Amino acid sequence: MKFLQTGLLAFSLLTISVSCNDKSFLNVDPTGALDDAQLNTPDNIEKQVIAAYSQLGNDIYYVPYTSMWPYGNVRGGDAYKGGGGTADVDAFHFYETFTFNRVDITNTDEFWYRMYLSISRANDALRRLDAIDVAAMPNKAVRQGEMRFLRGHFYFLLKEMFKYVPYIDETLPTDQYPTISNVALTNDALWSKVADDFRFAVANLPATQSEIGRANKSAAQAYLAKTVLYQAYTQDNNNAVTGIDAAKMAEVNSLCDAVISSGKYALHSDYATNFLTAGDNGVESVFAIQFSRNDGTPKGRTDRGNELNYPMNPDYGCCSFHQPSQNLINAFKTDANGLPRFTDFNTSGDLVTAGDFLSTTVDPRVDHTVAVVGHPFKYNPTFVFDNSWVRVPGVYGYNLSMKESVLPTDPSFQKTPPFMSSSKNWAIIRYADVLLWKAEALIELNRSSEALPLMNQIRQRAQNSTGLLKSASGAATSNYKIGLYPAAGFSQSYAREALRFERRMEFAMEGCRFFDLVRWGIAAPYMNTYFAKEKNLRQYLSTAKFTAGRDEYMPIPINQINFSKGLYKQNNGW
Repeated sequence: MKFLQTGLLAFSLLTISVSCNDKSFLNVDPTGALDDAQLNTPDNIEKQVIAAYSQLGNDIYYVPYTSMWPYGNVRGGDAYKGGGGTADVDAFHFYETFTFNRVDITNTDEFWYRMYLSISRANDALRRLDAIDVAAMPNKAVRQGEMRFLRGHFYFLLKEMFKYVPYIDETLPTDQYPTISNVALTNDALWSKVADDFRFAVANLPATQSEIGRANKSAAQAYLAKTVLYQAYTQDNNNAVTGIDAAKMAEVNSLCDAVISSGKYALHSDYATNFLTAGDNGVESVFAIQFSRNDGTPKGRTDRGNELNYPMNPDYGCCSFHQPSQNLINAFKTDANGLPRFTDFNTSGDLVTAGDFLSTTVDPRVDHTVAVVGHPFKYNPTFVFDNSWVRVPGVYGYNLSMKESVLPTDPSFQKTPPFMSSSKNWAIIRYADVLLWKAEALIELNRSSEALPLMNQIRQRAQNSTGLLKSASGAATSNYKIGLYPAAGFSQSYAREALRFERRMEFAMEGCRFFDLVRWGIAAPYMNTYFAKEKNLRQYLSTAKFTAGRDEYMPIPINQINFSKGLYKQNNGW
């Protein structure tokens, strides 16, 4: 109160001492603020670039866009929402059941907003980079490549979520933004715009960067391969896949070859390393979000998008979201040869108890992915997962996800009350992605025999990844048996089924399953088959249904349509 009174007195004296007709005292630059021109220096442009990078991890638990778990895993049948029940972050429940999804869900609208906020930061940096002379900023082209890479990433997320979005780059004046429709570009043309950003990045980024976390040429080649792969599956206006572009698949193959031949990447010898802090920026990391703690900020730059996904035991405390589905768990079963059970994995008894995992042969990746009652949690034999660690098992079962979590003793762990978090990296592209994208392209080019060794590299690594999967007695946690695909009978149709299964096992709970299903054009039959059994296990799924031609994409948020004064058009079926 004393400060307020002193301030008011000073302001009164100032107004008395200045003539009412003399406004010149107002014509001064505000203290502690920069005008736009002052930002156009090399040092300040570098800070704008860092601001754009920071958007990679600026999400929050109710709008996560790092791991994309509610949109890629929950909508794709690999996970239940979890948490305290269907009303706990109910938007995720609406996404999971499809039936209740709506155009006015705030979380969907905020996802859209956060993506365009991220794009605006990249565009702002690009406008300044475009205007500065290379003599003043010798690394101009490299920074432009980085910003185009980041912008491509955020547009990719928008594209796989909404299909049709307004495309705005750094050359468009801000007063023209309201004139750009989300359907100004066709589906294919919009993919090409995203690809153009990565093509520019490939042409301008160096092979290596001196600072960890910056995009390099290989990361751009890999992300371009992913973009072209998605574009290769042509869709009609009803979201049905109508064909596969062989020329684009050939380009995917070549781009993946460029990453592979760079010699910078390899599979970690143990699958677990990808999900441990010790593996951050290792040989399998092509591009990852860099998190931090104890960095001078109040709470650190930690992984807030996954902070709901920890157990409810005293070592953590909250919140039991992102629970693996029974369908996913059953998918890790293997046959007498250690191969996936494509047709009967979900019809021959569920894997529920610790005993079930000993009486049935399974792919080792299940215990890297799924927390099972009675099994060690996150590779600590004395830290055993208990049924009390799950919040509402009567709704969502007794399993939790593990890839995104760390042990409470891990140096990256940080409590962000009431939630948990960590500074462990989150991978956007792993080298395993590159191998399986190449394999997918080869299969669709009817060159399945060339895809076989790539897929077997992945399975061989899984086979060798049991060293940390031990109980306190030293015994194996589960009955592991995984074999390699034989050359005999590896036809295109079999290879395609194997590839799709392999992607599920390798990237389970990493946020990509639903988008794979949509890309392949099988989302509707797959999800409705999934619901047919799961609704008998999980009562809240009793009315769940996937509607073909609508549910492949989120609706354009009604707020955005209203803001555009009707310029934006709603997605098909909504």
